[in-house]
Amino acid sequence: MPEVAVSCQQLLKVFDAGDQQVIALDHVDLEILQGELLMLVGPSGCGKTTLISVIAGILDQDAGVCELFGQNLAAMRSKDKLRFRAQHIGFVFQAFNLLPALTLTENVSVPLIINGVKRSIAERKAQEILAAVGLGKRMGNLPAQLSGGQQQRVAIARALVHSPKLIVCDEPTSALDHETGQTVMHLLKDVAMQQDRALVIVTHDARIFGFADRIAEMDDGRVINVRAATPNV
Repeated sequence: MPEVAVSCQQLLKVFDAGDQQVIALDHVDLEILQGELLMLVGPSGCGKTTLISVIAGILDQDAGVCELFGQNLAAMRSKDKLRFRAQHIGFVFQAFNLLPALTLTENVSVPLIINGVKRSIAERKAQEILAAVGLGKRMGNLPAQLSGGQQQRVAIARALVHSPKLIVCDEPTSALDHETGQTVMHLLKDVAMQQDRALVIVTHDARIFGFADRIAEMDDGRVINVRAATPNV
């Protein structure tokens, strides 16, 4: 039986909205296994992005416990949490969050440089993974010189370059055509299948559901069902 990569127990997250409070996560229980690709699906506003933000340590929950590979990020000091995230988590943001003044190679190198890798080695590894996502001829370009789909592939490359134990993706194929989306998903799936890693993807893209091992359905801040995915044929 695979070991647990992420364990969420009774997660509660509440946001203030004027004079009201919005319950974004309503006592969520969820486990993600090592070697697993799990997808989070459900209507917009149901809590998917909030959940992956808590899992990745970007947000702190208001109650409950979330452990990553046995570590409780919410209980860590800020500098320890930042170090853990830098070493072990790759996040693909829906808005990409690329640095506009840096080339693609430099953007993708950032996680490695943060972790103390020599710049020349970091840039070589960045170029290797940029080639793997089909951007080998654009490495010297700035993000503004790329299409939205190309920027998305840079964001994915940046999330993978430091070989994190957990990869968290928010709509990674939303700006990609079918063929490119399939190529990117094969790359992500290969990463997830490594025994000591896990991948969780928020998506509305039914074209990629078959890449998942399991699909967790959310609604109104709750995980209402977890099911095995139907594999691609």
